[in-house]
Amino acid sequence: MINKKAFEQMRKQFEQYDELREQLIKQSRDILKNSKAAIYSIHRNELKTALAQLAVARAVIKKLEALIHKEPHLAQVGAWSEALEEYVEAAAYYDFITKKQIPSAADLGVDPQVYLPGICDLVGELTRRAVNAAVADDEKTALKIKDAVSELYAELMLFDLRNIPARKKFDGIKYSLEKLEDLALRIKLKK
Repeated sequence: MINKKAFEQMRKQFEQYDELREQLIKQSRDILKNSKAAIYSIHRNELKTALAQLAVARAVIKKLEALIHKEPHLAQVGAWSEALEEYVEAAAYYDFITKKQIPSAADLGVDPQVYLPGICDLVGELTRRAVNAAVADDEKTALKIKDAVSELYAELMLFDLRNIPARKKFDGIKYSLEKLEDLALRIKLKK
């Protein structure tokens, strides 16, 4: 009446998926850890260290992309997308500091659904850097960051971000931009 071999085969598939999922989660933590460390290194202007940390994260990403290619359902695991978002934030922060530009999703080799939340998180790091620059009397850097965040906000406004996780993060950009605009005003009034 019941095809027991078919059920046994499905159980094996579930067990195999579970093993791969655990592997993905564990290694996603390595991406997250190295990306966070890279952000911290960038804030301390240790750019060589940050570049090395990003390289480690990227190598793990490549390894896990091969795993996901074998089992596409793994792409839906939350730890994976969270790790990629952190990587986007770190890599974009590095490029902004070293190349004076924000890389695209294609440049970073990630899906726009992962890219947008990571870029939204980038704004927090840029705001922190702008405040620290202003405190150090580097008004030029603070104002350039304000302009970049303003430009980024204008681009993101063109998206319909309702009902996706990036929406909440996008809403936070408005408050960061207000903080940066206030900072710019204080710089102008100081002169």
